[in-house]
Amino acid sequence: MKIETVELKHIAVRQSQYPQDNLPEFLLVGRSNVGKSSFINTLINRKNFARTSAKPGKTQTLNFYLVNNGFYLVDVPGYGYANVDKATTKKMGLMIEEYIKNRPNLKKVFLLVDYRHKPTEDDILMYNFLKFYDLSITIVATKYDKVSKNSRMKKDKELRNTLDLKENDVFIPFSTITKKGREDIYSIIESYL
Repeated sequence: MKIETVELKHIAVRQSQYPQDNLPEFLLVGRSNVGKSSFINTLINRKNFARTSAKPGKTQTLNFYLVNNGFYLVDVPGYGYANVDKATTKKMGLMIEEYIKNRPNLKKVFLLVDYRHKPTEDDILMYNFLKFYDLSITIVATKYDKVSKNSRMKKDKELRNTLDLKENDVFIPFSTITKKGREDIYSIIESYL
């Protein structure tokens, strides 16, 4: 896949603000600080298009990135960050749920988890939440390059067991440094276009 054009086309907090063009959408979810902005930048081959922040919890809207005028990457607020108050956390949760429940053109969810650490309680909750809505999910294990080769088999097993992945559940090791996993993500997206 060659990325020709990218633009942040829509910023939404409610359904009336979503794009109306019925293009395929690919949702990106993950804990605050899991590397969603870096993941987006690696996919679209741009350095700082999606802003990375030293302060987790910055994204508080649904951001629709139009790619090649053919599909959207949809970035939602990260979860599990302690410095966001409960009312804001609840509001963001409802915003994500509204999107998930009302989006027939949502083709795939990429759930990003930090490969260096055991999936958190929040990761498990999000995975089960997405499964409850019967969504097609691919687990993306970010920061793969930061784990030594010797530890990877153990990490794979820990990830599969903690999230209780089924045999047909796909997880893709991903690195923004080496670009590992990028072609796999492209293939998944292309299969829906």
